[in-house]
This record gives sequence, C-alpha cells and structure tokens, in this order.
Amino acid sequence: MKAKKQELDVDFIGGQTPLTTEEEKALSDFFKSKKLSTKKARNTKKVSGVKQSIRPTSGL
Repeated sequence: MKAKKQELDVDFIGGQTPLTTEEEKALSDFFKSKKLSTKKARNTKKVSGVKQSIRPTSGL
C-alpha cells in the first residue's frame, strides 16, 4: 500500500526580508549559466543510430 504524502500548510519559503544585492547577483549568475547550458545542449547534433553500408560500385 502506498503511503500518503503529508501536505504542508506553507505560504512562503525562506525569510521575509528582501534579497541582498549579493544574493540577487548570485541568483542572476546561476540562471544565466543555466540558460547557456540548455542552449548548448539544444545546439548539439544528435547522431542517428542507423549505419549506412557502402556498396562497391560495379565497373560497367
């Protein structure tokens, strides 16, 4: 039998104070690097698993 998850009554996560400029900069840098890594992953070509055989040409 699967156990039920306990639902938490949470209105917010973290403190109520605003982020410092250092924290904002760290978050901004993190999201920029994450965005660049996903762009690089999309740009890579996927190689098909199909092998092509080379047929010798007949000398007609």
